[in-house]
Amino acid sequence: MFVVTGATGNVGRAVVRILDAAGERVTATSRGVTAADVPDGVRHVPADLADADGLRPVFEGADAVFLQSGGASAHLLSPRDLVDAAKAGGVRRIVLLSSQGVATRPDSASHGEVALRFEDAVRDSGLEWTILRPGGFASNSFAWVESVRARREIAAPFADTGLPVIDPDDIAEVGATALRQSGHAGRVYELTGPVLSTPRDRAAALADALGEPIRFVAQTRAEAHAQMIGFLPEPVVETTLDILGTPTPAEQRISPDVERVLGRAPRPFAEWAARNAAVFR
Repeated sequence: MFVVTGATGNVGRAVVRILDAAGERVTATSRGVTAADVPDGVRHVPADLADADGLRPVFEGADAVFLQSGGASAHLLSPRDLVDAAKAGGVRRIVLLSSQGVATRPDSASHGEVALRFEDAVRDSGLEWTILRPGGFASNSFAWVESVRARREIAAPFADTGLPVIDPDDIAEVGATALRQSGHAGRVYELTGPVLSTPRDRAAALADALGEPIRFVAQTRAEAHAQMIGFLPEPVVETTLDILGTPTPAEQRISPDVERVLGRAPRPFAEWAARNAAVFR
């Protein structure tokens, strides 16, 4: 049996779907998970990663766990308590969704330090472990839904700076493979898309997917900061803008790890856009 934490997120939801389609027994858990969030027959248990003791019965009897490193609330979590709860339930394998920032932004509290605490807890667990370090998600483009729906417009900074954004479904497929198959223990996979993609490129791909023109507006860093500070803490905003505007060579590197694990190239952003076009209509 597999437990998937963060089961209502962009990656966790896809991991649940992939495991269920493969005929595996799955328990999907997140704070607000409901039957509507999972395929028929998948056990769903609301639980909070901040309550490690409360997760002990969720982990009971599981062979492997897909563990998310907490996202925006990661600093509130105790990675070692979560790992201990998994061990107490009999879990033998953990696949951790970490962050590329552990390697590229190690001094950033928001992008590196917190995720590293999770990685250290998993490495020290005595269990089989696999760590996934994705870069930017294609699904971050959901931030443009409102402006595309209302005005067929996308505003973004650093219009022509490319990053190899990855489709969350590819992350999920790598994660599900590492959960189900041997040969991935002790591996750290850097996960990226197949090519560098700029905000202008992604806007054009969404326009193609919709079959309608979308106006692209190039923001200044200050304009983007003013927009982002409304829903993200200052350190997160600053580091995010640094990555978007002045990525390191490692952040622009196209990794071969998706293809190594799955035997196929990662999906380009255009495929993600086509699959999610209805959300932007």
